[in-house]
Amino acid sequence: MSDRNDLVYLCYVSNGKLWLPDHSLPIISKYQLDKISPTRYVVGCHEGKKVYYTNFSEGCDSGQFESLRALLALPPALFNLAGKAIQLDYMQQTQGFCSCCGGENTFDTNHSAMSCRSCNTVSYPRISPCIIVAVRREGQILLAQHPRHKNGMYTVLAGFVEAGETLEACVAREVKEETGLDVTNIRYFDSQPWAFPSNLMMGFIADYAGGELRPDYEELTDARWFEVNDLPLVAPEGTIAKRLIDAVIMKR
Repeated sequence: MSDRNDLVYLCYVSNGKLWLPDHSLPIISKYQLDKISPTRYVVGCHEGKKVYYTNFSEGCDSGQFESLRALLALPPALFNLAGKAIQLDYMQQTQGFCSCCGGENTFDTNHSAMSCRSCNTVSYPRISPCIIVAVRREGQILLAQHPRHKNGMYTVLAGFVEAGETLEACVAREVKEETGLDVTNIRYFDSQPWAFPSNLMMGFIADYAGGELRPDYEELTDARWFEVNDLPLVAPEGTIAKRLIDAVIMKR
């Protein structure tokens, strides 16, 4: 038996999904790791255990790969490290060639980046900044339903930051574009790395300032005001969307 200090977390990534035997992030001995994957990289440490990433492994059941969403119940720090593994894998899959000279890139483990063999240009992971915002009006919260949510779930609004745009301006623009509403008193709440495949979600809370609710049905299935004590099915625990909703409920 391996000593407890010899145990490590393994993030084996394939096609944007993680190997999750028993639907959980595997904890294995360093000896097992040596047999499973000769090529791996440390992405961090959680509660004294190193967290390894690899995209090469043997003996893993192909039917045991799941989305990162399956790990939402993990402690946030460990969830983020699993997401980091997915982002590093995505970087290797999409940044294989240098944007300066077209030469072949290799994974630079010292910088968690891609390095060009020809001109030595270093290319870091491309992270897309997004805002996510909870809009409140007295004892109500604005929630929307997206076409991808087939289970009837409602959540808060979100969108990508555009070039030359502040985060606060993005919040106001996204709310206006998707619902026709104006907001004020926009303030930062929290953030969450969101490796689907390479986003950084920056959360805000804003107050309703005016306008008539007119959902953009090209982006949304529905949008409406809900009383905070009578909510529909909402985003799951572990997401920044759920934390934003909870924060509005607590402040009613």
